Amino acid sequence: MAPPAGATLPRVTAERTSSGPAVHRQIWVDGEYLPWERATVHVLSHSLQRGSLIFDYMSVHETPRGPAVFRMREHVARFLDSARLVGLPLTQSAAQIEAAILDTVRHNPGATAVKVSAYLASIEVDVVPLDEHVTLAIAAYDPKTDVNAHKPKAAHRPATLRLWIEKQVKNRRKDIVPPQAKVAANYTSPMWAKWNARRRGYDEILLVDERGHVAEGPTTNVFLVDRAGTLVTPPEETVLLGVTRRTILEIARHEGIPVKEARVTPEDLFSASEVFLTGTTAGVWPVASVDDRPIGDGEAPGPVARRLGARFRRIVAGEDPEFDAWLSYVHPG
Repeated sequence: MAPPAGATLPRVTAERTSSGPAVHRQIWVDGEYLPWERATVHVLSHSLQRGSLIFDYMSVHETPRGPAVFRMREHVARFLDSARLVGLPLTQSAAQIEAAILDTVRHNPGATAVKVSAYLASIEVDVVPLDEHVTLAIAAYDPKTDVNAHKPKAAHRPATLRLWIEKQVKNRRKDIVPPQAKVAANYTSPMWAKWNARRRGYDEILLVDERGHVAEGPTTNVFLVDRAGTLVTPPEETVLLGVTRRTILEIARHEGIPVKEARVTPEDLFSASEVFLTGTTAGVWPVASVDDRPIGDGEAPGPVARRLGARFRRIVAGEDPEFDAWLSYVHPG
């Protein structure tokens, strides 16, 4: 498929800031495959300067039937919703994007993740672009070997988390950019807040809405188990509609665990028997403490997190026939 007329294709950069991936990766850009090192944009591109890039991120798992993308259709639907919320005039349909994702994974053996991005690659002066072409790019790769292995320090991935509730940055507000949009601009304030928390010895932060209710982490959703054994998570209107969040709610109902979507206060977390985060990369990630207060009996993960995490891992591995429809196999048949 040739790129649309007037498309601004990525340019070759003069220098690189890190060594290349462990294997030769090809990135799909407007229907053509480009080598990893050529999938770049100009420093003055609109999306780099204005933060208008949208994206979605999904996982790839090895199963008895070969590699499969987990809940690809739900991720693509969320991606299209982000384009609508931000106002990017994407021209591709969900079916076209899904087909391109599977083809990109086939072109990149060993990939464990897929990132789909849409951005205004053209150089613009005004906040409203004169060139409205939206570039679509799809990268299938392994974050550990292709990215993190080339960094000056190791990725921070403890088994259990020390959480800090961020009290100052309250950016989960509908009147700015809705939290349901996975747009680059939505991640700047959480980056600053999480960086500061890391320097103080915390692993992750939780963001609050303008009323002080707990919303979510920068890239995760939060769950608690109350003293009655109910699984509770903040309501959809204040959080990113996490695909893993939705998955855990559905698994919990299937397991007979009572669930509730409700406003969550910091005190609710402090009194919970369990707290854990969920996300595409995180999976089910248990929390040991919040604001230096131990959760439950101080042992993490708790029984509910263990139970849900174990079922989740079986599902993504293709070992649970009841949820096989959640897997999009790269080599069907």
